[in-house]
Amino acid sequence: MNVVIVDDTQINVTLMQALINRIEGCKPIGFTASQAGLQWCIDGDPDLVIVDYMMPAPDGIEFIQRLRAVPAKADLPILMVTADHEKEVRYRALETGANDFLTKPIDRIEFTARVKNMLAIRKSHLALSDRAAWLAEEVTKATTGIREREREAVFRLARAAEFRDPETGAHIQRMAHYSQLIATGLGLDQAQQDLILEAAPMHDVGKLGTPDLILLKPGKLTPEEFAVMKRHATIGWEILRDSTAPTLKIAAEIAYTHHEKFDGSGYPRSLKGEEIPLFGRIVAIADVFDALTSARPYKPAWEFDRAWEFIRENRGTHFDPRCADAFLARRDAVLTIRAQFRDPEEESPV
Repeated sequence: MNVVIVDDTQINVTLMQALINRIEGCKPIGFTASQAGLQWCIDGDPDLVIVDYMMPAPDGIEFIQRLRAVPAKADLPILMVTADHEKEVRYRALETGANDFLTKPIDRIEFTARVKNMLAIRKSHLALSDRAAWLAEEVTKATTGIREREREAVFRLARAAEFRDPETGAHIQRMAHYSQLIATGLGLDQAQQDLILEAAPMHDVGKLGTPDLILLKPGKLTPEEFAVMKRHATIGWEILRDSTAPTLKIAAEIAYTHHEKFDGSGYPRSLKGEEIPLFGRIVAIADVFDALTSARPYKPAWEFDRAWEFIRENRGTHFDPRCADAFLARRDAVLTIRAQFRDPEEESPV
């Protein structure tokens, strides 16, 4: 334990250093210049500070004030050395942050007892700090494990939907990254950006409940078939809605709302404007854009510029204008994502 002694009289410093050396596990560090002692205490790692009151500037009161102003030193034990008659000084020292006092002339037994008491408090505080740090680390580990299991659940459900849907895994990757890109453009924080990246792949999990006859039909759906297809939004919400996992709860919201339109003409509930949750409005753009630029059994892929103009032309009707603008302002990033996550048939042979 580092015990710092600050007194402008060398004989006092020498005496206290000798007494400290008799206490097992203690190292005395003495200063006769209060400014030098203060700087060491601020920069170093003291466990107890013993400071005289009557010193050239800074005196003991100012020394304590300046040391307590350092957040990391707020709990550091401080003993002030004063004359027995200096009660006003003691009151000021207590208000400033002194923990205890030593009276001149210093009594060896009293000095040793008070130093040991202060160091015992210090050791308890350090032990609690270590315990708190350990607990924080364990909570982080447990939380990380939970988040990993959530991600695995999301991935496996998305894969299950993918096996039934003509859309590819690359589509899921692209639209998730487009969604994150829009969230970034809207100024959402990193946690929200990460959340939509993880949850967006679940947007069509409800297609697990869509019959193959409709889901895999190569031509245009009849009105009756399209009514059945539209149910996948509600089915996805019903699959995910009761989860307590934050990612799956948001995924349920996205599944339920990503086919709503800003003008209220979407499905399944004809929500309008900001009645549609923000993540649903974001994913609507990402999903539609990638669907348009991807080949499907029932249609060829649109040219990139044609799909780009479709988003521009439908801002304010199909799409939230703010979300659309955030997407359209990042054309180069969209092209990068599109190139990074290519459909298997588009990849060049090795």
